[in-house]
Amino acid sequence: MLLTRKQREALKAVFDRQPVYEQFTRNRLTYRQFRRLVKPEIGGFGAAMVPWCGMWLGIEKDGHTHS
Repeated sequence: MLLTRKQREALKAVFDRQPVYEQFTRNRLTYRQFRRLVKPEIGGFGAAMVPWCGMWLGIEKDGHTHS
């Protein structure tokens, strides 16, 4: 899925907020692996959907992130 610059910046910010306990385990995802989890929003409005901490986050084209 192609992301806008604002979506990429927001996705990186979400990645950087991973819970502390995941930062010290061997199973922590790399940014590239995390980026591969991004799916397009059903309905086609351009939001990127990514699983994060047991929920789905939507990242709009302008970078607004919501669950």
